[in-house]
Amino acid sequence: MNVHPGAATAHAVHHDGHGHHHQSFVSKYIFSQDHKMIAKQFLITGMIWAIIGGLFSVLFRLQLGYPEQSFPILETFFGNWAKGGQIQPEFYYALITMHGTILVFFVLTAGLSGTFANFLIPLQIGARDMASPFLNMLSYWFFFLASIIMFASLFISTGPASGGWTIYPPLSALGQASSGSIRGMDFWLVSMAMFIVSSLLGGINYITTILNMRTKGMSMTRLPLTVWALLFTAILGVLSFPVLLSGAILLLFDRNLGTSFFLSDIVVNGQILPNEGGSAILFQHLFWFLGHPEVYIIILPTMGMVSEILSVNSRKPIFGYMAMLGSLFAITILAFLVWAHHMFVTGLNPFLGSIFVLLTLLIAVPSAIKVFNWITTIWRGNIRFTPATLFSIGFVSLFISGGLTGIFLGNSTIDIHLHDTMFIVAHFHIVMGVAAFFGMFAGIYHWFPKMFGRYLNNTIGYLHFWVTMVGAYLIFWPMHYQGLAGVPRRYLDKRGWVSFNDFTQMDKMITIVSIIVFAVQLMFVFNFIYSIFKGRKVTNKNPWGANTLEWTTPLRPGHGNWEGEIPEVHRWPYDYSKDGRDFIPQTEPIGEDESKH
Repeated sequence: MNVHPGAATAHAVHHDGHGHHHQSFVSKYIFSQDHKMIAKQFLITGMIWAIIGGLFSVLFRLQLGYPEQSFPILETFFGNWAKGGQIQPEFYYALITMHGTILVFFVLTAGLSGTFANFLIPLQIGARDMASPFLNMLSYWFFFLASIIMFASLFISTGPASGGWTIYPPLSALGQASSGSIRGMDFWLVSMAMFIVSSLLGGINYITTILNMRTKGMSMTRLPLTVWALLFTAILGVLSFPVLLSGAILLLFDRNLGTSFFLSDIVVNGQILPNEGGSAILFQHLFWFLGHPEVYIIILPTMGMVSEILSVNSRKPIFGYMAMLGSLFAITILAFLVWAHHMFVTGLNPFLGSIFVLLTLLIAVPSAIKVFNWITTIWRGNIRFTPATLFSIGFVSLFISGGLTGIFLGNSTIDIHLHDTMFIVAHFHIVMGVAAFFGMFAGIYHWFPKMFGRYLNNTIGYLHFWVTMVGAYLIFWPMHYQGLAGVPRRYLDKRGWVSFNDFTQMDKMITIVSIIVFAVQLMFVFNFIYSIFKGRKVTNKNPWGANTLEWTTPLRPGHGNWEGEIPEVHRWPYDYSKDGRDFIPQTEPIGEDESKH
């Protein structure tokens, strides 16, 4: 049993009753209220989804790379949807929709924030647990329920939702528009509503915990950047997800109750529908008011983790701590003011468009500050090239190269030509998809010893990094050229256009590399599962020589994190290579003759 001192708070006493010795299997592993276990639940569920979402992309890449060939494996997987071993055009769109939905929401939003916010916030601020462990548990189970509903939609006879992951009406609002809009769309909308409830429960919990449960001496300016990034992510989610919820509910009304929020003047098969007065553009506004902050909900946690990992592994203080905070804050504000850059081609007023161009280009400034600070942090540092370090440096590289193409797209005159081409696909996959995954991998490699008390295999880690890094650029960089040539996205077969035939070899190359990269991700999953049970055991409480509080807990922390009193904090978390010492933990008081950081 944990022994708390006499002065233990009621909170600590409450947790004492949760001593991890007498918990049943169900209360410890399934309906757990321990933030570390909930983090693992989010991580493993996210990984399962990542395999499914990644597999979909490989399968439709087969079709894109080799449109004339038939693959019996496709018919095995999809039955009638891939008759004769070729994906049917309608189902191709459904695959793309599910790929986008799964990876954006179920992996990169829930898997990232759910895992690392849950795991790191209490450990890094010096709290026994989240502010509300029960709400925390509910947040996972709402996510799990959303997952089940989304997974079930894959098995409906008319197929899953097929309106693109942005599900624009009227295509998504009318059952007669496409088979994926019959029942699959309802499943999608209900699943997303559940998902949003999960995100809101989690987000409110994270904010409350950070603001109210910091240990003694842990002022806001002594917080690790990871916690700051997770705080801003939670604020973004709490303010923007309800807007998508309203859009999803109104779309459900349009579909099932005969309302016309998004429908007007529509003719289907010569029949004039009675709907009038709605606007499909209204849905785009509601969707993108979440959709753009969503990009930052995905990328901010990884920015925080990368800042932490680069500082620890280059043995240097983070460069410009306050500038990092300022840029996180600026990104959070500006994220809400740029959504209409996704709508330059909708007939948006050009004057209004020019304001959104300006705001979009403004968001490049805080992003550039962050990049500059990461580079100056590792500059002339005594770098340890662990897999986590490599993935963090890879993240910075991808963030730069993917972000630069965003400056093109933020300019409305250029965007009008590039909109809905492969250029868009290339841009957001590099900057948001692959970069976010790199940040996530960095976080897993770095905190795995704390999560499971064992190390991941380094050799597989290095192989995983290099193949994924080279592969990501080989897959998505050529797509920029396709986009500049006008190759449209979301098209199953482009052989009908003579001008696009030049890209057939390029498409084949992209497909082959995609299969290799996917195989390497499966190798990482194997490494992850194997290492949980058989990996090299951690013997040192602080294997990376880090300053933050999570490394002061026991090797395998129980529910309550610290035995006895919670440590007190005396300094910021980045005192590396100072006064002739390699690192100085946050818990060590500041000496009289110590230099200022």
